[in-house]
Amino acid sequence: MVKVLIVYDSRTGNTEKMALAVAEGAKGIPNTKVIVKTVDRAKNSDLLEADAIVLGSPTYYGDMTGKMKEFIDGSVKIHGKLVGKVGGAFTSSGGTACGAETTLLSMLHALLIHGMVVQGRHDEKHYGATAVESPKKGELAFCIALGKRVADLASRLD
Repeated sequence: MVKVLIVYDSRTGNTEKMALAVAEGAKGIPNTKVIVKTVDRAKNSDLLEADAIVLGSPTYYGDMTGKMKEFIDGSVKIHGKLVGKVGGAFTSSGGTACGAETTLLSMLHALLIHGMVVQGRHDEKHYGATAVESPKKGELAFCIALGKRVADLASRLD
C-alpha cells in the first residue's frame, strides 16, 4: 500500500479546498492510503512514514507561508531520509501574477533538496496546481489530477 501525505496551510479555507481535492485524486489510485494534515499538526515522523508528500500553501509575497517554511526548516533533522519519495505542491493566491509559480518552486526546491522525485506537467500548470482565491471547478480538477499523478508515480516506484 502506498501512503500519500498532504500537508497544507490555509488561512481562508481556499488552500484547504485544494488539499481535499488533491486527496480525492490520490484516493483514486488503487492501494493508496491518503493522510491530510494541516501544517500545525504535521511532524517529521509523518514525512518519514509517507511514500509521497504533497505540500500546499497560500501565496504570501511570492513564497509559502511562514508556518510552511518553519515546517520545512524543521525537516533538516531528517535530511537524507526522504530520498526517492515522490513530491508535489499546490498553492492558492489572491490574483494572477501574484507569485504562485515562485511559491510552488519554493516548496519544490525543498523536496528536491531532500532527494525526492517531482513529476511536472508538459501541457500546463507545469510546477503544480494553482488557484486564484477560492478554487473554481477547473482549478480543483488540476488538484485532483495532481493527487492522481503523485499517487500513481509513487505506486510505480514502490
